[in-house]
This record gives sequence, structure tokens and C-alpha cells, in this order.
Amino acid sequence: MLSRSIFELAGGERTFRLLVQRFYSRVAADPILRAVYPEEDLSGATERLTLFLIQYWGGPATYSEQRGHPRLRMRHQPFVIGPRERDAWLGHMTAAVESMDFAPAVRKALLDYFETASTAMINQPALRSE
Repeated sequence: MLSRSIFELAGGERTFRLLVQRFYSRVAADPILRAVYPEEDLSGATERLTLFLIQYWGGPATYSEQRGHPRLRMRHQPFVIGPRERDAWLGHMTAAVESMDFAPAVRKALLDYFETASTAMINQPALRSE
């Protein structure tokens, strides 16, 4: 059926919860990204990202019901996100996606979105190496 959402095609809420869990297990051990996540406990960030992705990909709108419009750039503005942080984030998310058993079209949709969205969050110039 062509009208099925990525949310449904990917496997629903359980799948997105597992994807985000795998992502944050990698973030927890990454010194570059730990600076972007000031909370010692990543459970809040985990839940927010899970609900956002569920809603974005066609599942229930719980994220907006709880937090309002996503406003991703505004919500990420307080954090220093340069190309290095973006690359670390995207690397961990890519590994999480690749660890799942997604159909090729679902995998491509997710990875394309994560590449575009993570690039849009950059709010600091690249540091020149001297």
C-alpha cells in the first residue's frame, strides 16, 4: 500500500524507540557530543527525540501535544553545534540506522533526513586548524 507512512513502514513506535536508544548509547560515550547534552541523564533527550521522530514520520503527534511546534533550530540554538558536532551526531545516527533491519527505501529516507536536519542545526563556523 503506497499510502503507508515511514512510521508504519519502519515498524512503528517500538522501532523508533529502539533506534533512538541505540543512538544515545553511542552519544553517551562520545566526548564531543556529551558537551552538547548538558544533562547527565540522557533519558529526557531520548524521549524528546523519540517523540519527535515518531511524529515527524507519521505517527502520533504526542511531541507537539507536549512541547508545541518542534522549532528545531530555535531549540538547538543554545548549544554549540559546529561541523564537528554535526559529523559526530550524524555518524552515531547513521550507525544506529544501519544497525536496524530497515527496508532500503526506509533506510534512505531516514538517512537523507538526518543528513539534512543535522546540517541545518549547525550554528557555529568550522574552526580552522592552524
